Amino acid sequence: MNSREAQLQAYDRLLTIMDELRLQCPWDKKQTIESLRLLTIEETYELSEAILEQDLGEVKKELGDLLLHLVFYAKIGSETGDFDMADVANEICDKLVHRHPHIYGDVQVEDEEDVKRNWEQLKLKEGKKSVLEGVPNGLPALVKAYRIQEKVAGVGFDWEAPEQVWEKVQEELQEFNEEAATSNTYAMEAEFGDLLFSMINYARAIGINPENALERTNTKFKKRFLYLESQAAKQGLSLSEMSLEEMDVFWNAAKKME
Repeated sequence: MNSREAQLQAYDRLLTIMDELRLQCPWDKKQTIESLRLLTIEETYELSEAILEQDLGEVKKELGDLLLHLVFYAKIGSETGDFDMADVANEICDKLVHRHPHIYGDVQVEDEEDVKRNWEQLKLKEGKKSVLEGVPNGLPALVKAYRIQEKVAGVGFDWEAPEQVWEKVQEELQEFNEEAATSNTYAMEAEFGDLLFSMINYARAIGINPENALERTNTKFKKRFLYLESQAAKQGLSLSEMSLEEMDVFWNAAKKME
């Protein structure tokens, strides 16, 4: 692996290239913090996908793309006089030191859960009115539910055992079934939301990240369906004209290939 000196040199090279692009490239000169926002979100999802696929070469590539965005934001901030990369780095360094008194202070912790609780308590002492302030409103609903549950658990608002959470799942499933029998769409949606929230909570309780789990299933389904389409096409068949039983033949073949 590269030495610390080599890593710093590479980072300095990136900062220099960013300076040059900002001065000379028409596209880069035009960008603003607002115009980069959606591109950054896209890059974050691409990194997430590479991580789930355990493709470390692609992870390295996507980390570079994301790092470029961070440098880009800092460059724009320096032009407006609001902040530069040193300010960004020092602020996170200061936060990390403050939020880890068990490393940089005299606080004693027993395990990861103690660290999480201390983290949330320190945030409240810093002036935050709620532990939920750290959950962005713009998160996808599934991720938001998971983060909400993590946050409140960090201050002790949590079930004592996974079995209790599973009982709650069963309770919510029963309530959903009762509303489904009435065909009241609004009530069904509300109960289905409760059921999903409980399932996400159960996943958290047993150490599963529900977002990762669902995305793995999405990927698995997509691969199987693409195989189904390709095999049908090879035989000159149209999916819209095939029976479910005929499609299942290719679907099951795809499952066996896994």
